[in-house]
Amino acid sequence: MIRRTVLITGAAHRIGAAIARDLHAHGMDVIIHYNTSTAPARALADELNAARDGSAFLIQADLTGTADYDAIIAAACACTGSLHVLVNNASQFYPTPIGATSRGQWRDIMESNLQAPFFLSQACVPHLRRTGGCIINLADIYGSIPLRDYSVYSAAKAGLIMLTRALARELAPEIRVNAVSPGSVLWPEGMSEEARAAVLKQVSLGRSGSPQDVANGVRFLIEDAAYMTGQVLNIDGGRTLY
Repeated sequence: MIRRTVLITGAAHRIGAAIARDLHAHGMDVIIHYNTSTAPARALADELNAARDGSAFLIQADLTGTADYDAIIAAACACTGSLHVLVNNASQFYPTPIGATSRGQWRDIMESNLQAPFFLSQACVPHLRRTGGCIINLADIYGSIPLRDYSVYSAAKAGLIMLTRALARELAPEIRVNAVSPGSVLWPEGMSEEARAAVLKQVSLGRSGSPQDVANGVRFLIEDAAYMTGQVLNIDGGRTLY
């Protein structure tokens, strides 16, 4: 059985950490990328290595601006000597209401949500071709259903969904490329109970999901979706039915 090595960007906490824990629990080696979240990233790596020594690694890098994506992937491959999966999870998410959005905010959101996944994927191609690997992008239902006051984020995630399809076509048959699109899984900071209740009224299952639900979807695309590419797996409790 192949022991896969998985690079997860933005894996120090929240959904990224849930993905790292789940994939590690299912026998994969994980490379935890982080930018400024040093303490939680190290704590997570220590936790996973305590369970299975030499199975979790750390890479620190800013994925925006003039980031050296080739160097990041080279460092990832050096951890175990190979790379089987890239999970593009790192993201910036905050409101950008029209009339009050700066070019710096535009760059920040677009670079983290769209530029980094593209150039990391590009740098991964020769490595994933050798291992028959795959790429999984963390999209968002708001890439299909715009979120008020989050127009830049919605546009970036819409671009990521199209990037998933475009790369799937270009990299087939050696590399599969899919996306997971979460719905109401983690609430924005400061969101009121009333606002949460209003969102849940539009969710068929009537409740929010969990980071573990997303991790389950990522693992499915890695382990059980050998005949799937260019697809977006909505994990939204039925939100996109409305």
